Amino acid sequence: MSALGKLRTNAAAFGSAHMRIRVESYSGYKADQRPLRFHLGDRCLEVREVCDQWYNPAADYFRVQAQDGQTYVLKRDWSGSEDVWTLEAYRRESNSGS
Repeated sequence: MSALGKLRTNAAAFGSAHMRIRVESYSGYKADQRPLRFHLGDRCLEVREVCDQWYNPAADYFRVQAQDGQTYVLKRDWSGSEDVWTLEAYRRESNSGS
């Protein structure tokens, strides 16, 4: 089963995932300012839109819509000695008219 298939199995509706991922990000006035694409197993998903972002003292969160039309919440934890990106949540969008 693919990484995305496992994620769909483990995170129904808008469930928690906490899966470590690799993220390629835009660095403008600060490092890792926003995600451009992320890797789930062997799949690389382009970020179409950053729908929302929020911060806490040790992490940045991004709710994004990917090229597959699905919504993901990505977390960049920078509290340790290195940045760690995780997939925190996933929501499968329903196809309208199906």
